[in-house]
Amino acid sequence: MTHLHTSDLARAVGVHPNTVRRYVERGWLPPVQRGANGYRIFTQQHLDCLRVAAIVYIATYPGRALRPSASKILRRAVADDWGAALECARAHLTLVHAERAQAETAARLLERWATGAADDTTQRPLRIGQVASLLDVSVDMLRNWERNGLLTIPRDEHNRYRTYRPAEISRLRVIRLLGRAGYSQMAMLRMLLQLDRGETTDLRHVLDTPAPDEDVYTAADRWLTTLAEQEAVARRLLAVIEEIFSGRAGRQTSPA
Repeated sequence: MTHLHTSDLARAVGVHPNTVRRYVERGWLPPVQRGANGYRIFTQQHLDCLRVAAIVYIATYPGRALRPSASKILRRAVADDWGAALECARAHLTLVHAERAQAETAARLLERWATGAADDTTQRPLRIGQVASLLDVSVDMLRNWERNGLLTIPRDEHNRYRTYRPAEISRLRVIRLLGRAGYSQMAMLRMLLQLDRGETTDLRHVLDTPAPDEDVYTAADRWLTTLAEQEAVARRLLAVIEEIFSGRAGRQTSPA
């Protein structure tokens, strides 16, 4: 068996030797034996896992389920179960595809709504509790959306209760749709402010493109671009694992 050193792994993958040591400490590589001189002794298994870990953990994952899904791939690799790692990599790419399809669908529905699609069919004004029940969201969430400027709710002139008319309910359906598809409130606010100025074109671009003077705090502030990047990472991860799996299968079937 060929033995490798920390510097060998770092050079092969293009990371700093300290990165290799940190990955060992965090359990992102298999346990490492040490030689008589105290130096760590790595094998091809460690190098293969490092190639996977460098993709999984150098990539900046958004929240939701994508990082846990990618981490599961590495756990299978560390356990030396490359067949399962390959299955997990395929499932991860499918998950990214699903997230991206949901975000794309929400963007298309936004464009239809903005260009004059039918208003909400609810005829009578509703109170906040009724709207929460209708949209299957919490009252606190409705208040949070209003507090963060996503919409303004008129109030009854007699009792000052919030009054949700068809236009507000229709807008809330779009906000809920975009939120569930992964877009941040900052992205939605950016888009809705433009829409309220009467500009109904390029809303998809605005939803995905922070302004030059805007602070970008999360990947969801540019969600469509983020998911496109995540798909590229997922494809690269799958290709690396397919290469490793194929190479290992070839070595196992080679004559001694």
